[in-house]
Amino acid sequence: MAGPRRTGRAALVGAVCAALAAVLAGCGAEEDPDAGTNGVGKLPAKKIEAKAMAAAKRAETVRLSGNVVSQGRTYKLDMRLAKDGAKGELTTKAAAFQLLRVGNALYLKADAAFWAGEKGGKSGTPDEAAAAKLGGKYVKVPSADPVYKRFSGFTDKDVLLSSLLGLHGKLTAGGRGDVDGVRTVRLSGGAGSGGTLDVSLEGTPYPLRFKRAGGAGVVRLDDWGKSVDLKAPAKDQVVDYGQKISGNG
Repeated sequence: MAGPRRTGRAALVGAVCAALAAVLAGCGAEEDPDAGTNGVGKLPAKKIEAKAMAAAKRAETVRLSGNVVSQGRTYKLDMRLAKDGAKGELTTKAAAFQLLRVGNALYLKADAAFWAGEKGGKSGTPDEAAAAKLGGKYVKVPSADPVYKRFSGFTDKDVLLSSLLGLHGKLTAGGRGDVDGVRTVRLSGGAGSGGTLDVSLEGTPYPLRFKRAGGAGVVRLDDWGKSVDLKAPAKDQVVDYGQKISGNG
């Protein structure tokens, strides 16, 4: 009888071990950070960056929002960008205004105080009369005017993304996170000092959040591919100021 009992115990032990192994294997699968993802998290950092930038470039539209420090100025922006234009808002310490570009036509809507400064010229004396005509209206900005050159980049999807999303220093990847519940893999430049970029691990590997180097702001990127309604303002809301709207200098 001893032989059969030992055989039975061995079979029981074997079954328990097999079950335990299956459970442990299952736990290991659940802890895999790339389980159920688009797989980019397994790639080298440079390839993840390349895929994210390619996805961003292919996308027809995106919403970009956050804070950006540029040339000593801090901008709060919320822009909806498309291939053929953009619309949204920019806020600085001194002013807040709306930008709209439809094709090559750029419109800027701000209060009279903003335009008083723009019309002051080298003298720095505000032109209150001119500002009163422009305040609260969509001003069609001539392409040769300094205002156009200063703000049109905020309405150009490719220009804005390429200027904001650059990582500096040795590129590394591996950290996992999430942006609004979407799992991400994090790229870091220079161990984080050169900026960090969260790339979606779900669906298309779009960039979702970028922390710029040197404390130069954090931007969010969402609504990839969603329609942006772009149309010129009603004629009674537009001031066409001719060839030049900035001050006399």
